[in-house]
Amino acid sequence: MNKDMCVACDDGILNIRVGAIIMKDGKLLMVGNDREYLYSVGGRVKFGETAEEAVIREVLEETGVQMEIDRLGFVHENYFYGDAPTNRDKLIYEISLFFYMKVPDAFAPISEFFMDENSKEHLVWISLDEGKKIYPEFFKTELKNPTDTVKYFTTDKR
Repeated sequence: MNKDMCVACDDGILNIRVGAIIMKDGKLLMVGNDREYLYSVGGRVKFGETAEEAVIREVLEETGVQMEIDRLGFVHENYFYGDAPTNRDKLIYEISLFFYMKVPDAFAPISEFFMDENSKEHLVWISLDEGKKIYPEFFKTELKNPTDTVKYFTTDKR
């Protein structure tokens, strides 16, 4: 039961993904690669694991640090076209759960570089006011004034 929750569906793909909200000193930890945008730390849920187990695993894999979940912050339904070599121009329907993480005071990623499939990725600390393109886009406004409620967003780029 180690298969990612990424399922072919007609000509498209269904993804179930988790993301970590890791904030420290007013900055957000994001991931980048050779594309022109950044995205949240996280990844696909594996069949047989819960979303909470998945986000803890993904944070450990990508930062080298074991973290606990604070709370669920956002649910995001997202339709977009893939831009990776494995899914280029395929319609993707992705359901993402974004969790606020309990960030230790002394938190520092063990490594700022890692591999995902055949892509080299790196961690980047950003200010929410920076002009960099990030996904999900709603992080730029919503993380400036976090609330204790779970918020739902939908994005449709079809």
